[in-house]
Amino acid sequence: MLPVFRIRAAAAAVAALCLAGCANLGVQPWERDRLAKPSMQLSVSPLIDAIDDHIYFSKEAATGGRSFGGGGCGCN
Repeated sequence: MLPVFRIRAAAAAVAALCLAGCANLGVQPWERDRLAKPSMQLSVSPLIDAIDDHIYFSKEAATGGRSFGGGGCGCN
């Protein structure tokens, strides 16, 4: 009887941990001002990132991974 109790207790603990992991979903409204600052952005200039992606995917002869597609000729 004791091992059954331990298995049920362990299952309950795992279920509680799984449910507690969903307690904080997303960013609160008062935290968004810090994330909107330019110093928190992943890149300094989205235009430079787009140009770098275009050159990379043109040289690799692959389709674009973000918002454009094309081949290796560089004419996309």
